[in-house]
Amino acid sequence: MNELIEALREVVGPANVLTGDADMAAYCTDWRGRYRGTALAVVRPGSTAEVAEAVRRCAAQGVAIVPQGGNTGLCGGATPTGCGEVVVSLVRMNRVRELDAANATVTVEAGCTLQQVQEAAAVADRLFPLSLAAEGTATIGGNLSTNAGGVQVLRYGNARDLCLGLEVVLPDGRVWNGLRGLRKDNTGYDLKHLFIGAEGTLGLITAAVLKLFPQPRQVATAWAAVASPAAAVELLSRLRAVAGDRVTAFELVGRSGLDLVMRHIPGSREPLAGRSPWQALIEFSDTVGGDTLEPLLEQALAGAAEAGLVADAAVARSEAQARALWRLRENISAAQKTEGLSIKHDVSLPVSRIAEFIERADLALARAFPGVRIVCFGHLGDGNLHYNPSQPAAGDNAGFIAATPRVNRIVHDIVNELGGSISAEHGLGQLKREEIRRYKSELEMEMMQALKAVFDPRGLMNPGKVVAGK
Repeated sequence: MNELIEALREVVGPANVLTGDADMAAYCTDWRGRYRGTALAVVRPGSTAEVAEAVRRCAAQGVAIVPQGGNTGLCGGATPTGCGEVVVSLVRMNRVRELDAANATVTVEAGCTLQQVQEAAAVADRLFPLSLAAEGTATIGGNLSTNAGGVQVLRYGNARDLCLGLEVVLPDGRVWNGLRGLRKDNTGYDLKHLFIGAEGTLGLITAAVLKLFPQPRQVATAWAAVASPAAAVELLSRLRAVAGDRVTAFELVGRSGLDLVMRHIPGSREPLAGRSPWQALIEFSDTVGGDTLEPLLEQALAGAAEAGLVADAAVARSEAQARALWRLRENISAAQKTEGLSIKHDVSLPVSRIAEFIERADLALARAFPGVRIVCFGHLGDGNLHYNPSQPAAGDNAGFIAATPRVNRIVHDIVNELGGSISAEHGLGQLKREEIRRYKSELEMEMMQALKAVFDPRGLMNPGKVVAGK
């Protein structure tokens, strides 16, 4: 393969082809440390033309490619499996190509971090609403490849809903330019949706046209203690009846997750005096200026307290206080990671079935694994829960992690029975590639495999991810 390495150096320059184990280590390990692979090389192109030529060179040699952005995924989707792949890292492709304020769109390269896109929009007094804890390092290409959700899906939708057009390098090196900033384009199949959520298995996203929105002029944030997930669901319903789509975010936080944040994240403070088993983080926003949202949120919470749904609540009085509340929610994953591996579940359910799922899954896991600790939190407003069991003692946890298939069967079967999905916003990657076969129909799997065969008949794009073999 020395011939291929030299060819790739010609394409992107010697400094942007990494072959040493130490140099490649960070690209061959996922964020959680659960998946570790090896690669023939890591290639870091700086333009779409370089990506296309690198893909052509690899395809000519029959060498597989693993597209990678910020490498913040949780399912091993951007980690090489060790079958001689070349990792194509897009972090150098981080330019904002165009911001069209009148059309409310921004065109960016796939290596732009989510934070970069947010900041570019803000300069033009616009909002790019996709927001998640890893936004400082997660890239737009990765966000689109996994159809990322985040905390504002309730109002603005997933990454899929925020994308109008794509530029994609296909598995043979051809470039599809679908960078159209149109909200109506009924000229056949909407091809961009095939690549969004495909985790790089059909092609490599190099740029995107994204929707922008007016900047909020008012934001109100509160932390509320609720007795149960059922109470949280009812509280959400009441808030939406009062405020409509000004309810931007509604996050559910279980006590065990908050306790981990208090233990491991310096500077964290309990937001309320009591130790409620469940909390809700609520955000209202409005593009109309004034000072109406805080009183509206306070009145709504007061009414919920009178109805017995809320035991206590605190409304942020400053942007700093609001940021402190959000840090509690955003640091749950980092705090849990500090204590070792957990069995992560990124599931979605009808909002009306969330309380039933938590009750049934908690009970089933407690019976099967006495002493299990469940960190449950997530985007209750759009039905997406992160449900992460582990054993509190490190010595017990290794054996528990080894029981992952049994734990998954319990959790995922309940999700399926309640009409949910076993992957809401993290994708399938390596983690759920085989698991999905239990829950998708034979026809669905057949159609997915047929699409893969059309775009990537040689199986060179991100092998071992998403689509299981027959």
